Amino acid sequence: MGGYVCAVDVGTGSARAAILDASGTLLGRADHRIAMHQPRPGHAEHDSEDVWHAVCVAVRAAREKAGVAAEDIAGIAFDATCSLVMRDVEGKQLSVSTSREDRWDTVVWLDHRAITEAAECTATEHRVLDHVGGVMSPEMQIPKLMWLKRHLPGQWSKAGYFFDLADFLAWKASGSLARSQCTLTCKWTYLAHENPGWRTDFLDTVGLGDLLERGNLPRRASPVGIDLGPLLPEAAAALGLTTACRVGTGLIDAYAGALGVLGGFVGDLSGIDRHLALIAGTSSCVMAMSPEPRHFVGGWGPYFGATLADCWMSEGGQSATGALLDHIIRWHGAGGEPDAAAHRRIAERVMEMRETESEAFASRLHVLPDFHGNRSPLADPHAVGVISGLTLDATFDSLCRLYWRTAVGIALGMRHILETLNDSGHVIDTLHVTGGHTKNPLLMELYADATGCTVVEPVVDDAVLLGTGMVAAFAAGLYPSLAAACTAMRQTGRERRPNPAMRARFERDYRVFRKMQRQRQLLETL
Repeated sequence: MGGYVCAVDVGTGSARAAILDASGTLLGRADHRIAMHQPRPGHAEHDSEDVWHAVCVAVRAAREKAGVAAEDIAGIAFDATCSLVMRDVEGKQLSVSTSREDRWDTVVWLDHRAITEAAECTATEHRVLDHVGGVMSPEMQIPKLMWLKRHLPGQWSKAGYFFDLADFLAWKASGSLARSQCTLTCKWTYLAHENPGWRTDFLDTVGLGDLLERGNLPRRASPVGIDLGPLLPEAAAALGLTTACRVGTGLIDAYAGALGVLGGFVGDLSGIDRHLALIAGTSSCVMAMSPEPRHFVGGWGPYFGATLADCWMSEGGQSATGALLDHIIRWHGAGGEPDAAAHRRIAERVMEMRETESEAFASRLHVLPDFHGNRSPLADPHAVGVISGLTLDATFDSLCRLYWRTAVGIALGMRHILETLNDSGHVIDTLHVTGGHTKNPLLMELYADATGCTVVEPVVDDAVLLGTGMVAAFAAGLYPSLAAACTAMRQTGRERRPNPAMRARFERDYRVFRKMQRQRQLLETL
């Protein structure tokens, strides 16, 4: 076997695969679209077989681009969104949809059908909530499972397996029913720092006393990167690999990104809490590591061993960032389809107008970006977006002004999260940004200037695939530990420091931002 690995990342709209060498160099990458079904407002579903097919297409194409022989791929690992897959007792597809079509067997991470059930979990005040910021999110698996049992009881009675999407892919590849410590700890209320990790009293309280048996869930989770065994013959054939390739225990996509940008700092755990991973695309996740548990209001975690064995991780995020900028383009009369060209044209025009108008540019426009709720630090899925300062101007330039100020609102929301994290004991002064936002010059500028942090953009433009590649390298035995793989495969980055001339402007904007949050809350109480 050669010293190459395959990393697979399944996002909201596509599956991506990359071939990397043992030093972390990305040799070839490919992607393939996946379908989404939205039968009702707030509902979003995938077809897990469609996801697997997209993975196989992407892996074959990536290996061809890399020019690496199948027998030289020593390991493979999967990261994915925290979507929920349901299978029947024979392992066949079982619908989670109100449409009852069996192909729609996966509840997408962003699905908010279980808002009521999430509130019921919060009302229990059980101590598992101490590790989700005190408030259960409808994006977690427990409220979604409650919804399925309550609203689709016939389907529940047929269920034989429940998987987080990354664990499902590992099962398809290896046949192993192991579940990742990352997925169970972060999304299923499993407490990895305790034994037993499952709090069955909580599951009984929320009506899921039969969850572990019904879903074929293990009593103990498997650490990230543990070798699950070789590829099954049918999986190897579908992926275009060999049965000598080992499969590693996977992780959630944002955690793979955190590993890709923060894993290289494991040699100095005492200083790792200065660094924050910002995985930013359709939505944004922020990931902070620390050598001891640190709780923060409105955030998820701290989670023990969700990536590295001896580290705690805390997670925050914004539910709509890239998706919000897309929405602004579609929504505005001068917008249209929010493709890459549209974003680029708007960014160029914003740069021109800022050059001529200086401080006055869009200064009376203010945006609260919570169009899909506030994941952190308010932990309010019911929060709505607010725009102050609109006029009758419907020109392209007015779109550019609104786009810019929406981007400012996104960056100020990030500052709010950072302040909350630092209040909990972190000392974050450096943001490591990866994902689609690195292609948006406005956001990259704002993340530095509006937060006051140094922003590092990895030279490798996909830290998520890098992090998953580190996991695959450990599983393949190329390194003795996941930490060793992270250190050996670490990549460099480009730094951007905040512009001191912009500090006063963004201090004022942040005061307005926080005032608008309070005004929104007041309006909700009237």
